[in-house]
Amino acid sequence: MLAIVKRTAIGAALLLVMPVAVWLSGWQWQPGSNSEWLKLLFWITETVTQPWGMITHVALCGWFLWCLRFRLRAATVLFLILAAAILLGQGVMSWVKERVQEPRPFVVWLEKSQHVPVDAFYTLHREARAQLVEQQLSTRQDIPLFLRQHWQKETGFAFPSGHTMFAASWALLGVGLLWPRRRTVTIVVLMVWATAVMGSRLALGMHWPQDLIVATLISWLLVVIATRVTQRLCGPLTPPETDEQKSVVGEKNGQKR
Repeated sequence: MLAIVKRTAIGAALLLVMPVAVWLSGWQWQPGSNSEWLKLLFWITETVTQPWGMITHVALCGWFLWCLRFRLRAATVLFLILAAAILLGQGVMSWVKERVQEPRPFVVWLEKSQHVPVDAFYTLHREARAQLVEQQLSTRQDIPLFLRQHWQKETGFAFPSGHTMFAASWALLGVGLLWPRRRTVTIVVLMVWATAVMGSRLALGMHWPQDLIVATLISWLLVVIATRVTQRLCGPLTPPETDEQKSVVGEKNGQKR
């Protein structure tokens, strides 16, 4: 258990570097950045946004199953654990959002630039919020169309970041489950992807740095539990010894005798 906590804590600390640095720098989001750069970040964030997020989830589940190569029963259990960890994270996120009710950065910007009161915005139903965003920004050519459409879809509260919880959970599951198998390339790709998703949420005006920080910490706690449960129900995370390795060990033991 301690080994799981240690390695996933290191992974979480690496994911926290970017949002903590942004938070401490006092950076404030403003629209109007380079549209090509924003378009790239938009597509990165889309890997987590539905329906693409479901495709990402299934693809990662399949990859984890292939990497760990458990037997059928253990593989089925692992699939359920991975799904439960991600779904539980999203459930926690939704529960916290409804209680904290922190406005998104772009909604705060709407209040300052378009004189749309934040409180009045969030008293509307989601469809009405989307229509209001469309109406207010229909003549704003400095805001790319894809970003305006993204804002129309994402009119909920900000804290914590659901996209971050999804991506960070998968990255930390990689650290927790795949590190003993030395799947270094997979872990690095997942960590870079998760950090890029987190950065995209800041650049697109969807979240504040603290939203990312808390989401990463929640993900870390859930991943520790999920990794431990996997170890108990599915067996050791280290690769099984091959016949050749067993033979070498047997020879060494025979020589010692």
